[in-house]
Amino acid sequence: MRFVRVGAACAALGLAAAGCGLGGSGGDSVAGKRSLVIGVKSDQPGLGLRDARTGDYSGFDVDVARYIAGRLGVPGSRITFRTTPSSDREKALASGRVDLIVASYSITARRKTQVTFAGPYYVAHQDTAVRADDRSIGNVRDLKGKRICAVTGSNSWRRVTEEREVAAVPVETPTYSDCMRALAAGRIDAVSTDDLILAGFAAPGTRVLNAPFTDEKYGVGLRRGDLAGCEAVNRAITRMYQDGTAARLLNRWFARSGLRINPYVPQFEGCS
Repeated sequence: MRFVRVGAACAALGLAAAGCGLGGSGGDSVAGKRSLVIGVKSDQPGLGLRDARTGDYSGFDVDVARYIAGRLGVPGSRITFRTTPSSDREKALASGRVDLIVASYSITARRKTQVTFAGPYYVAHQDTAVRADDRSIGNVRDLKGKRICAVTGSNSWRRVTEEREVAAVPVETPTYSDCMRALAAGRIDAVSTDDLILAGFAAPGTRVLNAPFTDEKYGVGLRRGDLAGCEAVNRAITRMYQDGTAARLLNRWFARSGLRINPYVPQFEGCS
């Protein structure tokens, strides 16, 4: 198994995470906090789902967030999870309402101008879900003229219409759970987004094409400029793969979906 060396300069000098990079002292960096508020999704089965009765959050992203917090020295009793929809992620970090975001948050060039990303902690792939009886769609090109879900704040639909230049018809929708309801009801024709998201929503009457066409690098979002925190989170992610936790969590949440799961630490983007 090949692992990426993270924070080599800091490690070589034996410095604490809070002493390396910008934003490395006091309470400004997540590396120095005694408690953390972590933004997660609340409506994505398998990734981030909130129990309406108990208020508890569960899913792969939630477990990854707990692991990272633990490696930063923050126990579960001092973690507060906060629902953070796609449309609010950058504002939530900038305003300080959350310290970290672990919420199927794909690293993109545009977002990197507003957020410092650690990771990725996993590389998903964009695929497409359709109604089970719809045989007119076999790959992304077949979405031409079809109604596709466009979740507010998400880039997934743009990867179809702009990057792949497929003339699909975006239908704006607040969340992916709303997308799946619209698909089942026939109000849209397809939901194209990360395969981990689609796997969590898998239900009778729908099917995933198994025709992936992008790499979606899931990053941990931090306040812009928190390089010390980014390095510390990257070390935590590396350790998560080294000690087998990542493979265990991926199997726990997605093994039954039939997805091909990658148990190796992804190539990091680098803190900037």
